[in-house]
Amino acid sequence: MVMMIRDSLSTANSLQKLYANNRKRALEFKVGHQVYLKISPIKGVMRFGKKGKLSPRYIGPYEVLQQVGNVDYKSQLSKDLASVHPLFYLSMFKKFLGDLTSILLVEGLGVDEILSYAKVPIEILDPQVKRLRNKDIIVKVLWRNHLVEGATCVAEADMRSRYPHLFSS
Repeated sequence: MVMMIRDSLSTANSLQKLYANNRKRALEFKVGHQVYLKISPIKGVMRFGKKGKLSPRYIGPYEVLQQVGNVDYKSQLSKDLASVHPLFYLSMFKKFLGDLTSILLVEGLGVDEILSYAKVPIEILDPQVKRLRNKDIIVKVLWRNHLVEGATCVAEADMRSRYPHLFSS
């Protein structure tokens, strides 16, 4: 009976090992490799003014400068991330596969110390009258957010108080 139990345990153990080893990925980076850096290791942390599904998980790519230990790497970070220590564990990196010319870097975002950016209104597209509970007049504003343009509807009184130069013409 003991032999039969040991045999079934070893069979189950080998099946679990086989399944785990198929899913395991062996990551190793060399000096000069490009990697993405994970910026949201903890759920609920707000980064770059967005939260939840829309927050970026990885930024970069950054260059690996040195391998410190078996799983520790030193990375070259941008000036915006100067307050972050440049030594990272292997799990904080993601392998970069792609073209360096199609990457949006953090430097172009205009990110400040608290990792947020300023939204800049470009122009008012059209004033629209809508009825929203206690607000009547809404204007459609074209915004420039970190190198991407998008339009939203905002209350006219709020826009007149914040950006009077848009209503001068």
